[in-house]
Amino acid sequence: MANKRSKKTFDGREFARTLAESPGVYLMRDAEGKALYVGKARNLRKRVSSYFDRRDKGPRIGLMISKIASMEVSLTRTEAEALLLENEWIKSLAPRYNINLRDDKSYPWIRLTTHQEFPRIGFYRGGRSRPGEYFGPFSSAGAVRETLNQVYRLFGIRQCTDSVFANRSRPCLQYQIKRCSAPCVGYIDADDYARDVAAARAFLKGENDTVIEHLGERMRVASEALDFETAALLRDRIQAIRNIQGSQFVTDGAEELDVIALAVEGGAAAAQVVEFRAGRNVGGRTFFPSNVDPDAPASRVMAQFLGQYYAERLPPAEIIASPVPEDAEVLEQALAERRGRRIRVSGKVRGQRRQWREMAETNARDALRRRRDERDQIGKELASLAELLKLEAPPQRIECFDISHISGTETVASCVVHTAAGMQRKLYRHFNIENIEPGDDYAAMQQALERRYRRVLSEDPDSLPDLVLIDGGRGQSDRARTVLAELGLDQLPVVGIAKGPARRAGHETWVMDRREAMPGPNHPASLLAQRIRDEAHRFAVHGHRRRRQNKATESPLEKIPGVGPRRRQRLLNHFGGLKGVRAAGVEELSRVDGINTQLAEAIYQHLRK
Repeated sequence: MANKRSKKTFDGREFARTLAESPGVYLMRDAEGKALYVGKARNLRKRVSSYFDRRDKGPRIGLMISKIASMEVSLTRTEAEALLLENEWIKSLAPRYNINLRDDKSYPWIRLTTHQEFPRIGFYRGGRSRPGEYFGPFSSAGAVRETLNQVYRLFGIRQCTDSVFANRSRPCLQYQIKRCSAPCVGYIDADDYARDVAAARAFLKGENDTVIEHLGERMRVASEALDFETAALLRDRIQAIRNIQGSQFVTDGAEELDVIALAVEGGAAAAQVVEFRAGRNVGGRTFFPSNVDPDAPASRVMAQFLGQYYAERLPPAEIIASPVPEDAEVLEQALAERRGRRIRVSGKVRGQRRQWREMAETNARDALRRRRDERDQIGKELASLAELLKLEAPPQRIECFDISHISGTETVASCVVHTAAGMQRKLYRHFNIENIEPGDDYAAMQQALERRYRRVLSEDPDSLPDLVLIDGGRGQSDRARTVLAELGLDQLPVVGIAKGPARRAGHETWVMDRREAMPGPNHPASLLAQRIRDEAHRFAVHGHRRRRQNKATESPLEKIPGVGPRRRQRLLNHFGGLKGVRAAGVEELSRVDGINTQLAEAIYQHLRK
């Protein structure tokens, strides 16, 4: 990798002259070393030099070029390799001026464990390094859960965790509602369970005819053995699979296909993705890429979107794209290298495929229209808020805090973030409040604000808000101003929103530094603040409930020094649960692998406090 940095003004023309006329990837950085833009090129010298010639680049690109303090390049053998490397750098560096999917979640899968006598099947999100068989990925968690519900109902595969499975003494509710065959208590033997697992695997692969044939043979055997109850159960499963086949949107022979349509207007974009796997429509999802260059053609935006979308997921055999991406052949080659087989990217389709493309186009345009309407409404509300609070400009980032507890126990504070693009859930934070008097909301708010803004100041001062909302009256807002002043942030405007005696939504009093206001329920600023406060309250209650639940399910073994997760599991497995561990003596405890006499004594004494 070539690297050229200087504290002096960066000479882009001189840097470009040093580059090879070969494929590669280039990275632009600002004076602080932060990534500005990552791009690929068939000819690095020609592409990089084009940024620094005399032609007009437009305000957006011109601003980016003015911030360049250094550039780095990496040569590749082909343009397809450059495309793959470009998307890897974009994913890892998140450059400011690149198109951004703003989607950090990994895609959901269905995971079937393979290392137990009685495998389990369930929802999975994350890396696929753990042992097991994976089906997917799916476009949404809802599509995974719908498929899993069918698997549980049809085949009775267990969904409980290994620790629960190992310690059951009677069937759970899932058995009662006919969604599990209860292998935990021996209601099904290993051979029959293995056959159900094989049928579930075939079902997930779309081999429904194979499943029906398999279940039909089992039904015949059960009937000949006069086991009419089992035969009736298998008959019902066959009928259920046929009903599912009849209701599914089945492709005309396309086993793996993605239909992707993009709508672009004025620097805003919406991409509609519909996925078909194993001949079935497994769901769709809408993306709203940010940092879209308003001057870029839609075909280029589509190419950038596809590059990022398939950066960490396996592309299907066929992609129907509207519009057809720029340099489609290069994209096909790059995706084929990732998949290990030929990939087809096309836009000119007929018949049913054309109907799918047109439907995706309609959905993309409608999603973009709704997003623009929503943004326009938010803009009006922010302008109204700035006018009410006498701010110099509409606040681009608002942070709102709320406190949740029951009688002062398990107190949790929430911080939610609102920008001109709406609520930003990835930026939300919970704060578990400790070491205060129970029920002291002032101290809880002080601790939350101190922890929040000390960290912001030390890690990312650029992310400070333009306005802080406090769910509370004069006392809470004054405490917030004191905390911010001690941190040197007394310039941040703080508004406390106090509920009236009747606690009616929209009739709150807004408490500012030297004045108060009651905008009323129909004021645009009041509607905006109400949405933000409701979200802060919801998030605080969610955190409080989760903390309460964690405490309720916390094992006393977790508080014993020297007893980690592995030793805890050995104790529970050996004695059949916590009740058995409590009843055991020191000598019995010391017989467990990894538990010496000293630790056994500590466990024995701790459980009898």
